[in-house]
Amino acid sequence: MSTAMPAPERSRRIPAAFALITAATLALTACGSGGAADTTGGAAPAGKTGRIPTTDVVSSVGKNPAAARLLPPDVRDRGTLSVAASVGGTPPGAFYREDGRTITGQDIDFADAVAKVLGLRLKREAASFEAILPALGSGKYDLGTGNFGVTEERRRTIDFVTYINDGQGFAVRQDSELTKITHFEQLCGLNVATGAGTTFEVTLEDNKHLCAEAGEEPYAVKTYAEPGAVWPALRQGRADVVMSTINGLRYAVRQQEGLRFLGEYRRLDVGFAFKKGTKLAPAFRAAVNQLIEDGTYDRILKKWGTQASAIRTSRISPPEAKG
Repeated sequence: MSTAMPAPERSRRIPAAFALITAATLALTACGSGGAADTTGGAAPAGKTGRIPTTDVVSSVGKNPAAARLLPPDVRDRGTLSVAASVGGTPPGAFYREDGRTITGQDIDFADAVAKVLGLRLKREAASFEAILPALGSGKYDLGTGNFGVTEERRRTIDFVTYINDGQGFAVRQDSELTKITHFEQLCGLNVATGAGTTFEVTLEDNKHLCAEAGEEPYAVKTYAEPGAVWPALRQGRADVVMSTINGLRYAVRQQEGLRFLGEYRRLDVGFAFKKGTKLAPAFRAAVNQLIEDGTYDRILKKWGTQASAIRTSRISPPEAKG
């Protein structure tokens, strides 16, 4: 519980596109086709207009024979890969458009572009975020997408091929007294909303003891299976703070009035996820590096307004970023 009463809810205009996306997210997740993701937050980058980027940045990408030769022979022969995609989120990662059926987002563009470099077709299936990594281990899917941050815990059972650098941050209502979160003791006594099954939930739970050690009331972690649900909780005073991805938070506060981004807390590499020991990683790394070299990579980031998340080169399962 917060030690202070939440401020009265102010009138806030929420663009129609965001409302439609959120409604679609709630409905689809309830049916089991969506799910919580590290992509909690967001809407379109072009101010409070509700516009979703539609620029085609993938169709012109051509096959790179050298990268394709790195694929295992059986994959080259069948020409397809099965992908588990966490699509229940909101921009910029992977989300449903207003029609509730069409999938779009930065993760989708990157996966499709890599597939074209490798001469493959992706058989994409929407899956809940928390189910994807275990399903990779069982061999149900070849790879997973969902803005998966590279952590030491995940590296024990999963291989990653990095394609962006995102991370953790916070957002609040405009009337919040918080200006920047630099340590978890600043959250003591507050309600903190985040996505269920994410690195944010783990980080928050791992640091709750700091409040007790400081003689303060612990903060409460409020988790939501539907990524879009954190924002009504914040706006209506059921939560005081949202913790999510840097990119997702920036999208969200640009799209919704009355919210404020508190800045970056820490950075994490983000990558395609594979079963540990996969033989697909070298080909995917080569494909991402090809996209960086030919300019497709920059065009994807520009489309989604995430240029600050650019990496110089793709890596296979790098150590977790510290600090």
